[in-house]
Amino acid sequence: MNESIPPPMERSKVFIGVAWPYANSAIHLGHVAGSLLPPDIFSRYHKMRGNRVLMVSGSDQHGTPVTVRAEKENRSPQQVADHYHEVNKKAIEDLGIEFSLFTKTHTENHIRVVQEIFTSLLNKGHLDQRETQQYFCPTCDKFLPDRYVEGRCGKCGNENSRSDQCDKCGTTFEVGEIADPICITCKSRPEMKETRHYFFKLTDFEGPLLSYVQGSKHWRSNVQLFTQNWLESGLKDRPITRDMSWGVPVPLPGSEGKVIYVWFEAVIGYLSASKEWAKNTGDENAWKEFWTDPSVKGYYFLGKDNIPFHTIIWPSILMGYGGLNLPYDVPANEFLTFKGEKLSKSKGPSIDIPSILKLFDADQLRYYLATNMPEGKDADFSWEDFETKVNNELVATLGNYFHRVLSFTHKNFRDVPPMVNGLDSEAKQVEEAIAAAMAEVEANISTCQFKKGLKAVMDLAQFGNRFFDSCAPWSLLKTDRAKCGGVLHLNMKIVQALAVLGFPYLPFTTQRLWALLGNDGVIGEGSWEMIGKELNVGRALPEPKPLYRKVEIQREESPFAGFEALDLRVGLIESVSDHPNADKLMVLKVNIGRPIQLVAGLKAFYSKEELTGKKVVVITNLQPAKLRGVESQGMVLAAEAGEKVKVLTPAGPAEPGDRVTSGLSPGTKVLTFQEFQTFTLRTGTVINDLEADLGNKVRADTSGLTKGAQAAFFLPKEGAEVALPLYTEKKVSIGVDGDLDNGAKVR
Repeated sequence: MNESIPPPMERSKVFIGVAWPYANSAIHLGHVAGSLLPPDIFSRYHKMRGNRVLMVSGSDQHGTPVTVRAEKENRSPQQVADHYHEVNKKAIEDLGIEFSLFTKTHTENHIRVVQEIFTSLLNKGHLDQRETQQYFCPTCDKFLPDRYVEGRCGKCGNENSRSDQCDKCGTTFEVGEIADPICITCKSRPEMKETRHYFFKLTDFEGPLLSYVQGSKHWRSNVQLFTQNWLESGLKDRPITRDMSWGVPVPLPGSEGKVIYVWFEAVIGYLSASKEWAKNTGDENAWKEFWTDPSVKGYYFLGKDNIPFHTIIWPSILMGYGGLNLPYDVPANEFLTFKGEKLSKSKGPSIDIPSILKLFDADQLRYYLATNMPEGKDADFSWEDFETKVNNELVATLGNYFHRVLSFTHKNFRDVPPMVNGLDSEAKQVEEAIAAAMAEVEANISTCQFKKGLKAVMDLAQFGNRFFDSCAPWSLLKTDRAKCGGVLHLNMKIVQALAVLGFPYLPFTTQRLWALLGNDGVIGEGSWEMIGKELNVGRALPEPKPLYRKVEIQREESPFAGFEALDLRVGLIESVSDHPNADKLMVLKVNIGRPIQLVAGLKAFYSKEELTGKKVVVITNLQPAKLRGVESQGMVLAAEAGEKVKVLTPAGPAEPGDRVTSGLSPGTKVLTFQEFQTFTLRTGTVINDLEADLGNKVRADTSGLTKGAQAAFFLPKEGAEVALPLYTEKKVSIGVDGDLDNGAKVR
């Protein structure tokens, strides 16, 4: 039975670096599909082949994502970073992601290694200090690092781009390049102010980098293209220090209040983590085997927004430092999206892992994300697709085959039946199918094509189901019990092969399957050769139980479905005039992407000059009505609290015509004024990421809003305990044009 199984490959050492998730919230599905599950599959496979693997990563605890969260929660950056480090470390372990070391950046070891590399590069002339312009907020009276400034991406038009990099198109920016910048804390426009920073002289490495990239033809096409575009646009020296207190301090006199910028510091974590791992093993020099031996290949797994930091920045740092291996491959994935939007911690939708693992088994999640991995292009996640793939593939194909074979064998034989003569043709079919699957899985996992590798596993399972049916053991049991045992023996060989081949993808259930086959020990290091091992004939079989359960997604209607009846849009008031027939009314000419006319009862609260040029929110699917002889084609939304009335207005950059959807679909039906009055809209203050004060405390997803900010909300009904914050399709929240008591009614 073993003639078709190829000999084991030569043993080697493999280094795996995994992108460091920010410790500012719980990791989500995008992290797992993009940069956590792929390296775990890769690492498990290599360890099964007998290779030595060092796989490291950790929590990126520094940088502005952590300080922004800390300010929102009124906690210190270290409290936030340490909390989410523990949350994410447990989530990673619960998913079965196995690291040699998962550490964090706020450690003495990491700080020491970063400062040592900084000093070495400085001494070699690859760093210098320069006067530079940085964003400075006069209102907040401080310099603003990247994530404290947002604006419009000049390349793709994304209105909510970070000032250092656009999440939508991946374009990176130098300070001052983002259009229409605003301070995220106070929403004012920052100014440019001079300060001194250290610059990394990327231009020193232009030639060596070009040779390095040209020699990396095995990289994925998206990685090559992204990197080539960077090189062709010309490398620029980049500032690597920032004016802030949280991070790795610049180790030089006179640099108090400056830290080493996180994008420079975090990639050094691969080296510092390797050194920490070595120390933990008792051999402080063990890391050198993976970093100084030129035969060792280093693989770095990450999302596409991190590509230049691993194909340009990190190789440049390593070249400047000298003596260490450059990345061999950077198999970056594209984005996992949800309804077309990138999953994100700080913006847009996020489906966090700790919450999902309370509902579903880890292997169910691993299977779905492996089949839907965004290897060559963005992949969209949906609960419907998750349910379909788990139930129709994992349960109905793989799990069903396992259970058919094991339950029939256990019921009728109780132990592992022997092979018999006269089944040469069937045995050859099985040998060839297993060998072909093994070759496919090896070829694809070794080249980081994980979806294709899993497909080969599932193809073998489909072969197994067909083979089981063609053998018809239920019929043989009545006519030739020995032959029935023989065909079941062959089917158990297929199941055993599937247990080993599937282990990198489904480690929890395949480990249990291994025991259900009557095998000793566990699948793990050096187990690849057990794909074709002989069964333990005569060994009593445990009573089998299904390994996979069907999932059923609860399709409850959102409590905010009623909001989808409204078509709200940002409007720019272009002119204001008195109503010819009513003293308290005004006639507004408003641009909502098209010109409309509105009649508004705002004369007692605003002058014409105050309203002209103001951006407001307009309900546009209101039935046109004549008010004292002048037609109004919609209505400006305003909040009223006692004697005060204030219009709703976007809290950030917005264009006339931008829809206010709050992530839902806009209404198309024309509403009467009476129908509109049945909707409950209120203004209130953001308490934290999960709550708001609307006169009473309500639950609301306010994760994109600033603590203490006033915002507008939709409620399913009067007195509801949940609320929906209003924001545009571009994620700009809707606020109030002035202070009002919480709970003000919007009319």
